[in-house]
Amino acid sequence: MKLLNNSQLETTLHEPIQIISAGNYNKDAGPDFVNARVKIGETQWVGNVEIHIKASEWNLHHHQTDTAYDNVILHVVYENDSNIFRKDGSLIPCVQIKNHFDENIFETYQSLIRSPEGIPCQNHIKKIDSITMSQWLHRLMVDRLEQKVQLITQSLLENGNNWEDTFYQYLAQSFGAKVNAEPFRLLARSLPVKILAKHKNNLIQVEALVFGTAGFLSEKFTEEYPNQLKKEFDFLKKKYGLKPLKKHLWKFLRLRPANFPTVRLAQFAQLIFQSNHLFSKIIEESNEKVIGSFFETAPSLYWLNHYRFEKISLIKKKHFGQDSIDLLLINTVIPFLFLYGKYKDEDVFMNRSLKLLELVAAEKNRVTESWKQIGISVLSAFDSQALLHLRNNYCNNFRCLECAVGNKILSKNDFSLTSSENSSNHLV
Repeated sequence: MKLLNNSQLETTLHEPIQIISAGNYNKDAGPDFVNARVKIGETQWVGNVEIHIKASEWNLHHHQTDTAYDNVILHVVYENDSNIFRKDGSLIPCVQIKNHFDENIFETYQSLIRSPEGIPCQNHIKKIDSITMSQWLHRLMVDRLEQKVQLITQSLLENGNNWEDTFYQYLAQSFGAKVNAEPFRLLARSLPVKILAKHKNNLIQVEALVFGTAGFLSEKFTEEYPNQLKKEFDFLKKKYGLKPLKKHLWKFLRLRPANFPTVRLAQFAQLIFQSNHLFSKIIEESNEKVIGSFFETAPSLYWLNHYRFEKISLIKKKHFGQDSIDLLLINTVIPFLFLYGKYKDEDVFMNRSLKLLELVAAEKNRVTESWKQIGISVLSAFDSQALLHLRNNYCNNFRCLECAVGNKILSKNDFSLTSSENSSNHLV
């Protein structure tokens, strides 16, 4: 729809049309575009748009009996060979698009949105110049950060604009990764950082507060270390009125032992113990290469041969690994730096967040691998995050017309199409 010349559009009844928003391309059953906004005459409509080569295909495809098409506000056709009516007898506004678009561009666009591949332009993207790609990835990365900081902004407001408290809560979530993010979030809510700060010089008390509030110190133990934690927590729980979480909230199933919540809680407690005003420390550090080292931590000696309380295992160091640190930087530290820069209106922090992304290793997942397979370099977290945003927000929704790569492809004449790419009996 965005290929049409908006200024010259009118219905078959000669009413002027303005396409305010094309809506979203629908890959499932139903109308071709959903949630479109169209102004016909003086009336603005919100609904769905169906597109055919000939208007008569509406009846040929039995749309007249399908309730999924009841909310169609516009019928876009190449040739209007028949008037089409809704079930209530009203005429569906129709626009005939002959002579309203560059058909060569249209054929290229059609090949993109009909592509069976996850990345519609994968056969063309290598021809895009490096400047266009670089500028577009930078824009995508900023958009992704803007998206990420929305939730942080809300949390910051709930915490009375206290950056340390808010950062502590998101830091805890990061330690939980995907599987245990929620119980870690609840832990941070139940155990304020200001309480931990009062015991910052006593590791046993910090560990007792963390494990106790997490719900792991409610049973009887035979080993000295957990009994010591339990004794400390029984006193501190009464002192601060703490309410332990339910132990069943923590998930162990299908996790590698190194990622067990007990190990992550031990690492988290150690980080809290060795850190003081961690967010302020990050803000004050001008050398991006140093920031990752703030999170290098290993739990106390008990965990050398334990993954869970009272269950002895082979001796193995349980440092908070580099991959985990990288994910923490990507999902917590960098968004906070970016938001802090916006909040203070200081570009230095926003630029530092982008610089840090360039220093962090790229994630390895299905999406990044799909880009590598078509020859796109994924050298850092900056690349992987931007390409993840591109895939999820543009490629998967066929938003080629809103994409710098798609626009470049459509604006060039040297992107040849194969005959199979051109073949289609449905105009989109």
